[in-house]
Amino acid sequence: MTPAGGPAAARGARQTRPAAERFGLSCALITPFDAAGAPDLPRLVAHARRVLAQGCSSVTLFGTTGEGASLGFGERAAMIDALQRAGIDFGTQVLGAVAASSVQDAAAQANQLLDAGARGVLLPPPFYFKGVGDDGLAAWFGRVLDACRAPRGIILYHIPSVTAVPLSVGLIGRLRRAHPELIAGVKDSAGDWSNTEALLDAHRDLHILVGDERLLARAIRHGGSGAINGFSNFCAPLLLPMVERGEEAPAIGALVDMLLDHPVTPAIKALVAHATGDDAYARVAPPLETLAPAARAGLAARYDALPA
Repeated sequence: MTPAGGPAAARGARQTRPAAERFGLSCALITPFDAAGAPDLPRLVAHARRVLAQGCSSVTLFGTTGEGASLGFGERAAMIDALQRAGIDFGTQVLGAVAASSVQDAAAQANQLLDAGARGVLLPPPFYFKGVGDDGLAAWFGRVLDACRAPRGIILYHIPSVTAVPLSVGLIGRLRRAHPELIAGVKDSAGDWSNTEALLDAHRDLHILVGDERLLARAIRHGGSGAINGFSNFCAPLLLPMVERGEEAPAIGALVDMLLDHPVTPAIKALVAHATGDDAYARVAPPLETLAPAARAGLAARYDALPA
């Protein structure tokens, strides 16, 4: 990768990134749960295989859609082991997210993934502490990375709607300068085109990954590298032209609006249950609540009525 502000940035924000240099489409994989509330490992494996067969280049475990903040270290280990035993290639097909505010816990979760050979680690800021400045965040990220064994493929996770701790463009540059071989990309889930554009202008040689499906095709046309998103749990084929060619999908905006009428993760899981015909996929971990049957039926009917 070239340094920030180097030749890649000089090519201008409107140049499409060569296909061979893109990250691709990673499914922010849901976590299925069994009736007792434990991760449902057979369904996890089946679903990971399903989305990969539908064209996703990888899956990302333990993210926002995957309810990562509700998963303990042992549950994470069991999920990693299940996918490894299923023969899914961690080096090319699996990433995972950290969800912790202490340096020790964040590094432990990252090392768990790195030791398993994961392609990369999605690293958000410490979400418990609000109103912190870039100096404090830079120190926290630095300590986490220093505590990682053979860190690599670090994707900084900007999702202020959840963490309430934004990652500024300047902070990302600062972390890159301090850890030039480690920072591979940024997942931008702010849903704000001006922020995405600023990231592409300043750091387009990184993998700039868009979480908001409504901005995905536009970002690809402006040099974006791909996406880690939740919609690929149930409609990956619809997203592939957006990721591969920057083509707009007319149904996407309506689909986002439709899901935003509900808590998003339970709604995504309801649509996975609808798409697979398996109601067990709709289960969520507390404090989230599974959508009521009437809401699930209405959501499924609206989804089926969307234009292709």
